[in-house]
Amino acid sequence: MPFALLRRWLLGMPLDPLHADTRRKIALVTLFAWIGLGADGLSSANYGPEQAVLALAEHRELGLFLVIMTAGTVALIAAAYMQVIELFPSGGGGYKVASQLLNPYAGVVAGAALVIDYVLTIAISIAAAIDAIYSLLPANVDDTRTLAGIGLLTLLVWLNLRGMKESIAVLAPIFFGFLLTHGLMILFGFAMQVDELIMLVPRSIDDAATMSAELGWFAVFAIMIKAYAVGAGTYTGIEAVSNNVHTLAEPRIMTGRRTMMLMAASLAATAGGIMLLYLIWNVQPQDDQTLNAVTFRAILDASWFAGTAFEEFIIWLTLALAAALLLVAANTGFLGGPAVMANMAIDRWVPNAFADLSSRLVTKVGVLVMGLAALAIYLVTNADVRTLVILYSINVFLAFSLSLLGLVRYRWQQRAAREQRSRLVISATAALISWLILIALVVGEFNAGGWLALVTTGLLVALCMLVRRHYEKVSTALAQVDEELIQRGQTQYDQTAGEPDPADRTAVLLVSANLGAGMHTLLAVQRLFPRVFQNFIFVTVGEVDAQSYGGELAVRRLKQAVGERLAFFRSYCRGHGWPSATYHAFGTDVVRELLTLCEQVRTDYPNAVFFATRVVLEPDTWLARMLHNRTAGALQRRLHLLGSPMMILPMLLELEPRPKAKPAKPARAAPSPVLATTSDGTSAVADPSAAPAEPPKRGAA
Repeated sequence: MPFALLRRWLLGMPLDPLHADTRRKIALVTLFAWIGLGADGLSSANYGPEQAVLALAEHRELGLFLVIMTAGTVALIAAAYMQVIELFPSGGGGYKVASQLLNPYAGVVAGAALVIDYVLTIAISIAAAIDAIYSLLPANVDDTRTLAGIGLLTLLVWLNLRGMKESIAVLAPIFFGFLLTHGLMILFGFAMQVDELIMLVPRSIDDAATMSAELGWFAVFAIMIKAYAVGAGTYTGIEAVSNNVHTLAEPRIMTGRRTMMLMAASLAATAGGIMLLYLIWNVQPQDDQTLNAVTFRAILDASWFAGTAFEEFIIWLTLALAAALLLVAANTGFLGGPAVMANMAIDRWVPNAFADLSSRLVTKVGVLVMGLAALAIYLVTNADVRTLVILYSINVFLAFSLSLLGLVRYRWQQRAAREQRSRLVISATAALISWLILIALVVGEFNAGGWLALVTTGLLVALCMLVRRHYEKVSTALAQVDEELIQRGQTQYDQTAGEPDPADRTAVLLVSANLGAGMHTLLAVQRLFPRVFQNFIFVTVGEVDAQSYGGELAVRRLKQAVGERLAFFRSYCRGHGWPSATYHAFGTDVVRELLTLCEQVRTDYPNAVFFATRVVLEPDTWLARMLHNRTAGALQRRLHLLGSPMMILPMLLELEPRPKAKPAKPARAAPSPVLATTSDGTSAVADPSAAPAEPPKRGAA
């Protein structure tokens, strides 16, 4: 009880996933979506422009062209991803585009790249935030950087376990504070150097012409492409809206389009404006200072309040808000990453647990895994922003390239329609740019961390394929069981059954979505305990996960599936003349909901014994143990504490075909036993091939 109270205090009151107002309360309107999902892109103005301009080295005369290319790329990719929002209003973004418009294997590569992208979003945002904060602190406190990063990461995990909208509401003032301070700083810097700003265009054209005459146009192009690719971190985060459309308020497509336009406009204006400040103020990098910090201090030093306390206050406020916005951006990783993994879990590329929702309707396993993975990368790379940007950008543009290629393929197939041609041009241009940046990053930064990005993504893809292969084997084995057992359940009989008598002995069967496993439980109870139980009660929970909570239609389908599941077992018992009843509930915590139902059944039927089936896989590998939950075991422990007997009946599934034995003399093979563990730890064995026994009449021993 104290632990439950503490958890409720830390994470908040549970939410009812089936209540009509719950979805409305947690859905993101345009403003909240812009904050929660747009912060990732906007925060890249803290490091993307800096990396691009530094890559130009002594050729800063090309900076104006880089500004134009950056703003144009942001607009182009945003326009392409608006098409993704229209095609996939249920979310999933680049993963679903690549999966459905190319093929599932392209999808798993895009999904793996997106997952790593979001992990790196968290790591790089925290690292850049720490850099911004420590730009303001004395050098003798540098040894606390790592501890500060761990503390910030822990804070974000806690906020996201409380719920998406709560975390955004807390961070909203930071987002608008960043926009206000940086917008004013850009305008102030332009006003103080208006002559330089006016002369920047003709001077850049003349310098570029002189440079091309000395080095050749190919060399100029190569320098531009390298800087353009290194600054690719500026465009990261644009895909966040398409990945999380399912979290937006209705109408989703309209909300998504508005959010995307706000995101693109704010990013292009902020990143482009900061790059122009670098050029017209001619700032140079300094040790232990971000280029933004150097630029802002140069602007304030040239103002009329230079050297005053107000100058220090403005510098502190601007950089503190920049650091804080990076935390908001890191929060985007906790929104997008678990959403991608939930979609991959539905398609069986990652463990099913990643689709589970907590009592706050958060994919809690995804949040925790994202936090731990980000911590590992943060520590391994020693929080080096340069290395993290390379890893980050390669994975972002790998996902971009595959998803945009799928979009191009789709638009090409629809090209006969006139209105599709302009969309084809947009998507094709965006795809070409994405592939160009990806190739330039991999080739140009291969030794600086590009190889690590490819290896990491490749390993994750291999693990996903291993998981998918296992689930496919289990599905095949279960299908064989279903084919045999469900047919028996569909057999029609002419007997009728009355209502259960609470005074009679009652078998309570916990059944899941797998009807074959439920039939195995029912038949095994009859074989183990012939003529013992008069009543048969079926208990089930409709698990509300990321798939079934995808909208009103998905919830209706879940309710319909639960109703059909219970009707199947009720019909079978009625045909055999066995009194039966059903209990059901819906929720995110299956064990908790089952326990509540079992307590109700204990009250209604005092002479109840509970039964459940656990699938036992052969071979029993570490992967099999990790990928399948232990709901029956957890429930058995809790029921035993309440004094209620529960038995777990194993159902063996062979995933690998056994080698064929040599022919032997015909012999009647002994049936395989069914082993059940009782509440006192003893075992019971019975012949599973025996026909189901009819229960005795009421009152029989």
